[in-house]
This record gives sequence, structure tokens and C-alpha cells, in this order.
Amino acid sequence: MNPLARLFFGLGAACALLAVGAGAFGAHALRARLDPAMLAVFETGARYQMYHALGLLAVGWAASLRPSLSVRLAGWLFVAGIVLFSGSLYLLTLGGVRALGFVTPFGGVAMLAGWGCLAFWAFTIRD
Repeated sequence: MNPLARLFFGLGAACALLAVGAGAFGAHALRARLDPAMLAVFETGARYQMYHALGLLAVGWAASLRPSLSVRLAGWLFVAGIVLFSGSLYLLTLGGVRALGFVTPFGGVAMLAGWGCLAFWAFTIRD
């Protein structure tokens, strides 16, 4: 497996592991501490982290087939999206850091752009 594929497979697996942990933490430790609206915000962060962890696995697969700039960019956009989107939601719910709320949409845009890059790769690869 090439280094780019290994990197994104590893990041995807690590992000999935952390997403499962965050989901369990939210379901068990936070249920009694957060109001239902804030718990839903935390769960959104964990859910989108898992979706994009799976996206990183797809990037790893794509990089193992045909590494390219669009695949590399998709992977780093997913990483940035997880950090900015999910990370800001975690900080909002756990620490009440509302000042970071402006960052969340940038994470969402990074996630969208990552999927766009992956789609571009899929539609432009040649056998």
C-alpha cells in the first residue's frame, strides 16, 4: 500500500474509533449533564465525524488505486472538516465555547469540498 493510502486509511480508522467513543460518551456520560438540545448538538458532531471517517477510508481506497491531487485534497478537506465542524460542536457542548461557533460552517464547507474532490476524482480517472 502506498504511503498516501496508508495515511488516509489510518486517519479514517482513528477518526472512526474516536467517533464511536464520542457517541458512547454522549449517550452515557453526558445524558444527565446536558440539556436535550445540547446533547443533540454533541451527537451531530459525533455523527458527522463518523460519516467523514468513512470518507477518509474511501480516500485511502482511492489513493491505493490512483493517487492524485484531488484524492489528497479530499482527504485533507475531510480532516479539516472533522476538526472544524465536529471539534467546534464538541467544544460548544463540553466547554460552552460559543466564540468558536463561527468556525462550524467552515468545517461544513470543507466536508462538502472534500466530497466534491472525491467525486471529481471518480469522474475523471482513466483506466
